Amino acid sequence: MADDQPEAYASDGRGGVARDSSGDCWRTGYWTPAMAIYECDPDLMPKPEKKAAAPAPEPTPAPAAPAPSTEPEKVSLSADELFDFDKAVLKPAGKQSLDDLVAKLNGVKYDTIVAIGYADRLGSDSYNKKLSLRRAEAVKAYLVKEKGISADKVFVDGKGEANPVTGDSCKGNKKTKSLIECLQPDRRVEVEVAGTRATVQ
Repeated sequence: MADDQPEAYASDGRGGVARDSSGDCWRTGYWTPAMAIYECDPDLMPKPEKKAAAPAPEPTPAPAAPAPSTEPEKVSLSADELFDFDKAVLKPAGKQSLDDLVAKLNGVKYDTIVAIGYADRLGSDSYNKKLSLRRAEAVKAYLVKEKGISADKVFVDGKGEANPVTGDSCKGNKKTKSLIECLQPDRRVEVEVAGTRATVQ
């Protein structure tokens, strides 16, 4: 019966929970707060009672196999190509970027594709969180509907204004044209592909 339970989190293929480059768990489309686990969503779970923690068992090493590297391949797609400011509608150049990405997947046996959306710091945290998620969902919709990638292999997440790549280089908080242009690199979608690339004979 356990097989009938929808997965709340993506699996990394080794029985653990898949994580993105920030260390956050990848939620599936079936995830609900009731399915949260403390390991991934401690804010939604009661704090476990403090006990004398038993030492964690050493993980069983995976058998050595002549497999290619399984390190995730990460692609950052720039926002000026993907989306206009404050928009989550893919632009033609953004679609071309995704076409190029799919072309690179030839020869890659991938388990999951994760689209992680980001926003700049203009606007409220809650708004930017929703906007970044909509951007990630726009990327997923294009990959599924236009490129034929299975929907259950594509996961989305929205990080809002987290992890800005501009750092503190853009000064001010008013929505001036110059500030919007300066913050452009922060309005992005990062796509991570977890899989193995076939070796070329």
